[in-house]
Amino acid sequence: MEDDAPVIYGLEFQARSLTAQTAETDAIRFLVGTQSLKFDNQIHVIDFDDENNIINKNVLLHQAGEIWNIGASPADKDVITTCYNKTSDSRVVSCAAVWRMPSNYETGSHESPDDSAHNPQTLELLCHLDDSAHGNAACVLWEPMGDGKRVISLADNHVLLWDLHESSTQATVSSTAMLEGKGQLKFTSGKWSPHHNCGQLATASDTAIRGWDLRTMSQIYCMENAHGQLVRDLDFNPNKQYYLASCGDDCKVKFWDVRNVQEPIKTLEEHSHWVWSVRYNHSHDQLVLTASSDSRLILSNMVSISSEPFGHLVDDEDLSEGEDNHQEDKTARVRLCGRCKEPLKDSVVSTYEEHEDSVYAAEWSSADPWLFASLSYDGRLVINRVPRALKYQILL
Repeated sequence: MEDDAPVIYGLEFQARSLTAQTAETDAIRFLVGTQSLKFDNQIHVIDFDDENNIINKNVLLHQAGEIWNIGASPADKDVITTCYNKTSDSRVVSCAAVWRMPSNYETGSHESPDDSAHNPQTLELLCHLDDSAHGNAACVLWEPMGDGKRVISLADNHVLLWDLHESSTQATVSSTAMLEGKGQLKFTSGKWSPHHNCGQLATASDTAIRGWDLRTMSQIYCMENAHGQLVRDLDFNPNKQYYLASCGDDCKVKFWDVRNVQEPIKTLEEHSHWVWSVRYNHSHDQLVLTASSDSRLILSNMVSISSEPFGHLVDDEDLSEGEDNHQEDKTARVRLCGRCKEPLKDSVVSTYEEHEDSVYAAEWSSADPWLFASLSYDGRLVINRVPRALKYQILL
């Protein structure tokens, strides 16, 4: 099998929520949440065996309801959050909870993928993140660099900052903020910034993007009409503290410097339908994934606005002592693509068309920076790799 060939896994239920298992940096592992109205919903724990190019999976029961959002603790690989729908008094309400996955589950064999589904284990409920006064939960965000003790939930027009206590079996709201304005404003998504000591949050509501200072729970910037239609997703550049990506129903992906919110610094118009997900690579921030209802996943190389716009900077350790003596001029240590001083050009690297339905989520692996997964509504999970030629261009 070719090294760059995709690996496809099919769930029997529809699905739209996907996350990498953040705290797991050895195994390549993703978590998928299902949406079934008739049967108990499930979380599929997907392990990818990189050497043999096969997927092993385990199924855990999520009996609370259909899963709309899933998040993984940055500190404890067995702890996750979900936002899910349940019916209460003949109306649908969206709830959020913290769960523990059984630590003793055995990953199912790839040869008989349904073995683990015959008697699946159930998630252990640690605590609810529900405050009925604050409405329906849209998503839960873990503090990016944290010890797994702080999460934010976005519920209708409220930002709730929670402290988790005693092995996450209790949660209390430590502070709140409210979205104010005309009409029934609701949050659609958000992203906790890994910069500024994790003291900032970006949120999407309708066509607007807002930044929040979590110390004061006050708004610090606003792009009122960031997109022509609903904003679906946000992601911070992991290496450049003021840079934010957004995507939406206007089929566009936009890149912002939040110090100047008048205009985006770049706009991509490669998708032909709503863009549901945008993700920066954690290690190489020029690599950006976008997923859309046009059934496509696109990998872009946004090198001009990355942390290495002129190519790869060679560290002192990369040079042998012999070379070091001959290279007093530090500018000689910058390797430039094509031996020129022009920035590398932004480009679409690959368009992936293994999906036949709306692609709702894309995530990079926490364990392997060159590997990513995408999920479409029909329950198809596809694992792909960054093309080798681009990988070596970035590394060399």
